[in-house]
Amino acid sequence: MELRQRALEVLCLCAPIEKAEAAVHLHAHASQASIAPLAPVLPEGTVLPGHPAKPELLHHTAVARRSPATVEGRVILMHAIAHIEFNAINLALDAIWRFDGMPRQYYLDWLQVAGEEGKHFLMIRKWLQDQGHDYGDFPAHQGLWTMCEKTAGDITARMALVPRTMEARGLDATPQIQAKLRQVGTPDALAAVEILDVILKEEVNHVSIGNHWYRFLCQRNGLEPQSHYTSLTQKYEAPRPRPPFNTQARQAAGFTEEEIAWLEQH
Repeated sequence: MELRQRALEVLCLCAPIEKAEAAVHLHAHASQASIAPLAPVLPEGTVLPGHPAKPELLHHTAVARRSPATVEGRVILMHAIAHIEFNAINLALDAIWRFDGMPRQYYLDWLQVAGEEGKHFLMIRKWLQDQGHDYGDFPAHQGLWTMCEKTAGDITARMALVPRTMEARGLDATPQIQAKLRQVGTPDALAAVEILDVILKEEVNHVSIGNHWYRFLCQRNGLEPQSHYTSLTQKYEAPRPRPPFNTQARQAAGFTEEEIAWLEQH
């Protein structure tokens, strides 16, 4: 099995369950993978990523938010998180197939991310089904994938602005969501808290992987990480993370004191 070709094939899958299960399977068989030095050729006319007809994709400002105090609100909240996890599978697979010239461990790290994001998606989908719903029942937005497209030509920008910016926001938001769900206290809300516990723990490592490879690329290219990060956020118009920050999780994911201070000042 050649990993980068297979990652592209899974990225092109449209059925969410098929994609998530394929990512989990691919990660489980990582030891059998060979890794080609050059990216596979993208077939002409291919639209990335493969995605289903539902959910309907809207601008992020048009996606409704609901209070988790109601069952409907909790379902909409967890559906939104399911969509983030679905997109995160795509982001990890894209990082594998697209970028040449990286060490073998880079590709294996992003394969681990793809597999774990697939697991997260399937966990939330099961929760949605337990509440009488499924992925695709509510509209969603493509904020994560939009940044993926913007950084398609620059692996350093990709590492800077997807895992350690867009996905790191989840480290900050998850404890706040969990606190609200605990306050509700119903069995479905507490089950959602447990799922988010698993996700948060593994997302710390995913952000850490982004931090590691961002610093690797900065060192290889003679760039100062913090000043280059600042210039990338401006060039690509990356959203600024807003407080409160989960400082403990960010430190565990490899953010330096300088980087956390920069966030707090901006």
